[in-house]
Amino acid sequence: MKHVIILFILLTLTPVIHGQDAERTQVETTVSYYLDGGTNNNFETLKKAFHPEARMKFIRGGSYSDVNALDFFEKAIKPGPKQNRTYEVEHIHVSGNAASARLRIDYPSFYFIDYMNLLKIDGEWKIVNKIFHRESK
Repeated sequence: MKHVIILFILLTLTPVIHGQDAERTQVETTVSYYLDGGTNNNFETLKKAFHPEARMKFIRGGSYSDVNALDFFEKAIKPGPKQNRTYEVEHIHVSGNAASARLRIDYPSFYFIDYMNLLKIDGEWKIVNKIFHRESK
C-alpha cells in the first residue's frame, strides 16, 4: 500500500514539475534575449525580451529615475564590438503567469545587479519591469 501511495504522489506531481520546468526555461530564454542583446550591442535581440511598455527604475546621482526600458536601450545601444562583460542568471522564480529573475552583469571595474519582473502575456514571457543597482569593484 505504501508503494501505491508513493507512486500516486509521483504521478500526480510529475506534470506540475514538468510544467514548472518548461515555464522556467521560457523565462530563461526571455532573459537571454536581454543579456545577449546587451552583450552583443544588438537592440533587436534585446527588444524581444521586453514588453513595449516595460519600465526601468533606478537611482542615478541620488535621484530616482523611471523610464521606458525600450526607449532607454534604443538610445544607449550602438552597433559595435562585443561588450567586455560576463553575466550570470543568479535566480529565477516562477509563480503561475508571473516570474522574477536576478541577474549579475560583470564589467572589468563595476557590476550590475538587475531584478527583472516578467509576466506571461499572450503566451510569451516578457520583462515588464526592471530595477537595478550598479556597484564599483
